[in-house]
Amino acid sequence: MPKAARIAKRADFLRVYQQGVCIEGRFMTVFFLPSGREFHRVGITATKKAIGKAHDRNRAKRLLRECFRLSRRELYAIEPKCDWVLNARRSISYAKLEKPLAEFREILKKAGAKM
Repeated sequence: MPKAARIAKRADFLRVYQQGVCIEGRFMTVFFLPSGREFHRVGITATKKAIGKAHDRNRAKRLLRECFRLSRRELYAIEPKCDWVLNARRSISYAKLEKPLAEFREILKKAGAKM
């Protein structure tokens, strides 16, 4: 994922949390906010409180990055372009890629309907 497509600053995360729309799922909570940019940006979090040990947090973040990467076609159909924050939930620690990916694609459909 290119650096320009990542959310890294705390202020950007807070803006999406406070002004954006939240959709909760079994494996993740997704916040999104139209950004006015020409591309989507993503920020991924996996907290110690929600996930636990470092290796579990790393795996959760890898799964969420892969969900975002594999859902590019669905993402590009969404206008306007948004800033996305994906928060991992505890249940993602034990999941294979298919279930979180299917859930993320359903969330994208809901997000497209809310635009």
